[in-house]
Parts: sequence; structure tokens; C-alpha cells
Amino acid sequence: MERELDLTILMPCLDEAETLAACIHKAKKGLEESGLRGEILIADNGSRDDSPKIAEKEGARVVHVAARGYGSALRAGVEAARGRWIIMADADDSYDFAHIASFIEKLKQGCDLVVGCRLPAGGGTIMPGAMPWLHRWLGNPVLSGIGRLFFASPVRDFHCGMRAFSRDAFKQMELQTTGMEFASEMVIQSTLKKLRISEVPITLHPDGRSHPPHLKTWRDGWRHLRFMLLFTPRWLFLYPGIALALFGLVTLLLLARGPVHWHGATLDTGSLATAGTLILIGNQLMTFAFFTKVFAMGEGLLPQDQKFSKWFSILNLERGLFVGFAVLACGCALLARAWLIWRHADFGPISYPENLRRVIPAGILITLGIQVVFSSFFMSVLGLRTMKRTPPQRFQKK
Repeated sequence: MERELDLTILMPCLDEAETLAACIHKAKKGLEESGLRGEILIADNGSRDDSPKIAEKEGARVVHVAARGYGSALRAGVEAARGRWIIMADADDSYDFAHIASFIEKLKQGCDLVVGCRLPAGGGTIMPGAMPWLHRWLGNPVLSGIGRLFFASPVRDFHCGMRAFSRDAFKQMELQTTGMEFASEMVIQSTLKKLRISEVPITLHPDGRSHPPHLKTWRDGWRHLRFMLLFTPRWLFLYPGIALALFGLVTLLLLARGPVHWHGATLDTGSLATAGTLILIGNQLMTFAFFTKVFAMGEGLLPQDQKFSKWFSILNLERGLFVGFAVLACGCALLARAWLIWRHADFGPISYPENLRRVIPAGILITLGIQVVFSSFFMSVLGLRTMKRTPPQRFQKK
């Protein structure tokens, strides 16, 4: 068995013959100055040029990765790495491997993940021509800001390609993506699993290749955003659901007794029906948030959440059924009242708006009650499946 090294400098590579040799030379210099026992590893993702030959000629080790994608190449590279610490960056000469001392210092201090920051807000520098205007002023700041908001992450530059981590920490991250969203997943999982994260300022240089970058602005930007949304049920489902339900409820209560005149407009039964629709949509989104959270925790996509586990134990099947049937009974009572009023009129014509003001809330409550009842059953089934796949203590308060 080969002896473990201190450091692996890992570069994913796809047709980087123009810049690979320069990157390896700088990586060698960085290794020499670090004083660590290390290696340079190239994760070649199906290059059609001479990249693998150049890497071997320059003394780097090459691992060939058949599965395409940035994430696939890096995951395979980490799997093949011999260093207990790994520093990764692109092989396009936009990152300077000769200056890795700050990353190594953070690793020595016990950090699990060290991310480079190219943005001036974090002390970084972007050289002229190194980053497209759209990425610099819109894509990176917006997506990084969303990531910090959604996950309370300390990282300012979510998509910096130069980062360092320990091999043990990488195993804890349990990364699964294969594309460019791998960069976001690494930061998000590290944050959710409460690993020790640090950030160091770096300089981004213009890349030295003549062909277009592998990153596609809109496609990969959407993949990053989609991944963030899928990993935060609160922002994708819960908060929008609460907002819609509250807005609908307030509007419904205002219109329950009669029309409301507002800035020359008359809000009546049509607005009442719209308010009820918002309540139903909001409730559905909130239940989706619970479903997603339970499933993701059971599958290991999200770490265990003690606060949520407490709520999960409180909102059990019996309580859900009680609330659902209570709401359903209220709706049936309102509908029965409307029917009695119609009966007193010998089932003849009655005030159309007033009748709708009784029937619409009744229909909303009946639908809402049925939603709650069957959502409670589904949550219970999902919980049983989750409990079967995970240790019982995962849903118990410690």
C-alpha cells in the first residue's frame, strides 16, 4: 500500500493542452514552497487533445474519468488522491497554484473547507478581462448572495474554483452532483453539516486558452440556482406558502361580511374566491415543505434537524386528522347554513352575492380540511418509510 501524502493538487481537465503545462509548473513551485510531501493529479474528463500526454510529461499523475461533467471529474479525482489534504482549481491558468500558502495555513489550523474569494468584497482581485461582466456584476454576486441568505453560509464567493479541503471532510460532505453545480453543493453541504469553513482572498487571472470556456452562463447559472432551491424547502415552499396563505386569509376576513371599496375599486365575491384560492395554494406549498424535508433527511440529502424533528413529533397523524376534520366540519356547517337559508326561501331565488359569501368560504374550508386529512396520512406514511431507512434516534430529541 502506497504511503499517504500530505497534499494533492487536483486539476479537472478537458482539452487544456494550451495551459496545462504552465499550471503544473506553478503547482510544483507551490508544493516546493509548502515543504509538504505531495503530488499533482490531473482528472482528465475525456480530452481530445494532448492534455494527458502533457500532464505525464510534466510529471503529474493522470486519472481518466469516463463520466462527463465538472463534478464527476472532481469526485473521481478526490477518490484517486493520495493526499490527506486536497487543493483543487481549474487547469486554464486563471488560478495561480504557486500561491497556495494561505490555503495550507488554514488547513493546518483545522479548517475542513477553505474557499478562495475572487470578489473585492472578500479582499479578492479580479484582473481585467478575467471574468465576463455578466458573471462579475450579476451572476456571482447574486447567486452567492442567495446562497448566503438561504443557508447562512460564511462564503462570499460560492463559485470560486480554487478551494482546499481535507479528504475526511470531503467524505462527510457526501456530494452527488456531476455538473458545475458541484461547486455550490460543496459549500452548501459543508455549511449544513457544520464543517469548519474559511475563506482566503485570491487573484483571478485571465485564462490562457483560445477556445471558449466550458461554463455556459445561463445553463450553469440555472443549475446552481435550481440546486440551491431544491436544498432549501423553507425558501422554495414554506415561506412562499406562508405569505400566500396569510395574504389570502386577511383578504378573506375583510370580505367575509361584505364588499370592500378601495381606491375606486369594489372588491366583492370574485376577490373572495381569489383569496380562498391563495389560502389553498399556500397550504399546499407548506405541506410540500414538510414532505420535502422529511424525505431529504431520510435519504441523507439534508442533515438531521432537531428543531424540525420536534415539530415532526408534534404534528403527528392523530393531531393532523383532528385539525383536518375540525376544519372540514366548519366548512360543512357553513354549507349547511347556506342550504337552510336557501330552504327557507323555498329553494327559490336568493341574494346572489350574499349566497356566494356563504358558499365560497364553506367550499374553501371543506377543501382545506380534506387537504389536511390526506396530507397527514401521507406525512405519516413518509415518516414510516424514513424511520425504516434511518436510526430511530434521528427523529427524537436528544
